[in-house]
Amino acid sequence: MPPPPPGGGRGGAGRCAAAAYPHHVSYCHCGDCRRASGAPVSAFVGFLAGQVAFTGKALKMFENGPVTRSFCGICGSPIAYVDERLEDDIYFMLGAMDMPADFKPTLHAYVSEQLPFLHISDDLPRHLKTSVKRPDGTIQ
Repeated sequence: MPPPPPGGGRGGAGRCAAAAYPHHVSYCHCGDCRRASGAPVSAFVGFLAGQVAFTGKALKMFENGPVTRSFCGICGSPIAYVDERLEDDIYFMLGAMDMPADFKPTLHAYVSEQLPFLHISDDLPRHLKTSVKRPDGTIQ
């Protein structure tokens, strides 16, 4: 099976590619992701960090607590985030992928923070908070 399609910012200055398919694809309704993306909901594609490579020198970082978000320093496109509590993972913005339709979300996270006017009609599981297990085995 070929590797998944790569991704990057709008201008192409920063690119990413994964050597394996993602282990996690989800919607996130939390306020932090909303502010970082500028959208009412975000969608992420999660990979093991060791399976991802970046090219280009335009990537910039912004830290907020345990989360570090990356974005293109030239066009401003949000690219990915890492969470120090999930040290082996990296989550790319679904919209930063070259072929976003290849990555169908499988769940909703942080629906406790979902905007009241936003309705996504699907039968996907909905988690009040995170959907990703922390290293101690909990989902908080």
